[in-house]
Amino acid sequence: MNRLTGRIKNLVVEGNITLVTLMLKGDLKIKTLVIDTPETAEYLEVNQEVNVLFNETEVVIALESTSGLSLENKISCRVSAIQRGKLLSNIELECPAGTLRALVGTEALADLEIESGQRVQAMIKLNEVMLSPR
Repeated sequence: MNRLTGRIKNLVVEGNITLVTLMLKGDLKIKTLVIDTPETAEYLEVNQEVNVLFNETEVVIALESTSGLSLENKISCRVSAIQRGKLLSNIELECPAGTLRALVGTEALADLEIESGQRVQAMIKLNEVMLSPR
């Protein structure tokens, strides 16, 4: 599980769903949708520090030049380590907010020709990012 720390920058509520904009270390902005509101979850408050969580399997890796995607959470990273398995590969990524890990198909990794030291984009769908109070 990837675990970072962020501070809530903005909240937009519609019904019982809140779009939360977060600022992480390194001036990194990411967003998430939560099925809660400030009325039902007291930690949903601007400037509140929260844990930002997402699974390794939810991280999509792309070449840094990739554009034209609807994914809002794009984090520029450097590949620091790769453990290649027969089917799946573990990738360790360094970004301004800390270390991220991704689990991707080994064939897809080979097709992209991603190597240690390379700059890539780590992308996470906003509905895959979870929050918890600190």
